[in-house]
Amino acid sequence: MFDLMNVEKPARYTGGEFNEIVKDHEKMLSSYAFCFPDTYEVGMSHLGMRILYHVINNRDKTVCERVFAPWIDMEEQMRSHKIPLFSLETKKPVSEFDIVGFTLQYEMSYTNVLNMLDLSNIPIRREDRNETHPIIMAGGPCSVNPETLYDIMDIFIIGEAEEVINEVLDLFELMKKDNSSRNDFLRKVNDIEGVYVPLFHNLKKKIKRRIIKDLDKVSFPTDSIVPYINIIHDRASLELFRGCIRGCRFCQAGFIYRPVREKKAQTLIDQTKDILDKTGYDEIGMVSLSTSDYSDLKTLCDGMLEHTEKRMVNLSVPSMRIDNFSIDLMKRIQKVRKSGLTFAPEAGSQRLRDVINKNLTEEEILNSVKIARDGGYDNIKLYFMLGLPTETDEDVLAIAELGKKILEIFGRKSRINITISTSFFIPKPFTPFQWCAQITKQEMVRRQRLLRDSIKEKKIKYNWHDFNTSIVESAISRGDRLTGKAIIRAWEKGCKFDSWNEFFDMDKWVSAFSECGLDIYQQASREINSNDILPWDHIDIGVTKKFLKNEYKKAFDEITTKNCREECTGCGIAKYKCGVCFENN
Repeated sequence: MFDLMNVEKPARYTGGEFNEIVKDHEKMLSSYAFCFPDTYEVGMSHLGMRILYHVINNRDKTVCERVFAPWIDMEEQMRSHKIPLFSLETKKPVSEFDIVGFTLQYEMSYTNVLNMLDLSNIPIRREDRNETHPIIMAGGPCSVNPETLYDIMDIFIIGEAEEVINEVLDLFELMKKDNSSRNDFLRKVNDIEGVYVPLFHNLKKKIKRRIIKDLDKVSFPTDSIVPYINIIHDRASLELFRGCIRGCRFCQAGFIYRPVREKKAQTLIDQTKDILDKTGYDEIGMVSLSTSDYSDLKTLCDGMLEHTEKRMVNLSVPSMRIDNFSIDLMKRIQKVRKSGLTFAPEAGSQRLRDVINKNLTEEEILNSVKIARDGGYDNIKLYFMLGLPTETDEDVLAIAELGKKILEIFGRKSRINITISTSFFIPKPFTPFQWCAQITKQEMVRRQRLLRDSIKEKKIKYNWHDFNTSIVESAISRGDRLTGKAIIRAWEKGCKFDSWNEFFDMDKWVSAFSECGLDIYQQASREINSNDILPWDHIDIGVTKKFLKNEYKKAFDEITTKNCREECTGCGIAKYKCGVCFENN
């Protein structure tokens, strides 16, 4: 007999948490299953899910409930007892919802999307579904290249969803009243800006990304759900702004979330008070792509501390630039308790930092380290990438040399612990490096060993990322519809939870690609001609292809580009007429 006590962490599946929203389905016009294709602990840490759960449930006649990928032990129980995948709030089978929406945060979760559909008894291929099945849709950052899931999804939301999701649901509820067919709805919803319907897309039409122009005017969940168990980021989240002024050439988020749009400091201070009153968290994370770039950070920190300090609530700043890290900021964020510092130089040499447009000098890095030392920090984490375009052995060795210089600032007899972590460069759509090759598997192994062997100091620890998952992610991220067939084949072979090392199986991925006529290693490491048509060319994120090509050329000429507050570089995003672009023009 099925018993939750037979599975690890039963609270992943029970629901009933503080601030959970439960509605009567019988009184609703539509129902939405929000699916996160990973475990409860990962999904509940995601701010985007919390926001949309809040936005959809603010509708009087719509219910939104959460669904997560069950862990292996739970899946075995469900399949053996023929229990379909269900929502947390009311335990309603996913197949009985009107719309099933997936958030695509990383490519390695795609097999979990297929597995969750299968667990729900919903055909994974669009062509096999009929009027009895829910509408299957997807959004999130990976949706900017929707073609890899072309055969799966009915609808893709391109861009930020707070407004467009309401337009989609309004239309669905209207057409549901009229007993319209599934295809009639898909034809009609295709006309909404920011919506891509693969079945009825006009190839001449560009799908324009949707954005929220004024973040102060959209609803934000200060009463978010408080889990019963520890999650990955077990804290409240406060979104400071969207976008990034920097333009690092490898960073997809820095381009697809443009332009920078900040919330007012007072809005954030008020939201801080509400979060403390409604959740009871002892830590608030200030969320953005680069928190220290917030233009009124002093006012914000002082205002937040008026509420957090007296309640012994910690402020977490997980994304700081080294070049604007200051004693003043450090003193503010450590008033309650001090944690370690994490910086991301990305490259060890100045030459390579210029190639990637990091706009960060070694002097700025070392000055920030001195500030950290003087502030009493003794735990420093540094993130780098291996395999960046034009990287040489000298650039790799420069990472170890930079770690050594940082150690010398603290002193070899100090309590300092320095951790150097490396991941591999993965070319992503809508970046200047989208045309670049990923280095081969053999080069990945060689460069990891070169760096490892060059780090001699005991106080410097080296952590590295698995190269096989980087290869699969690269092959998928720039994939097309044929790549999508390989993803389906990989799932049919048993692939799931591919971002978890204990379940990742490279042999199955190699075989799946091969059976679809593809070499996964060639797909990952291929260089693309800048004049080639790309699978995502029908998506308009706002930044122009011309601008990306120009940045691509400047990278190989080792020329940097100023940030958006220093100078408008004409990337194309100014057409949205908001945020930093609007302020500067």
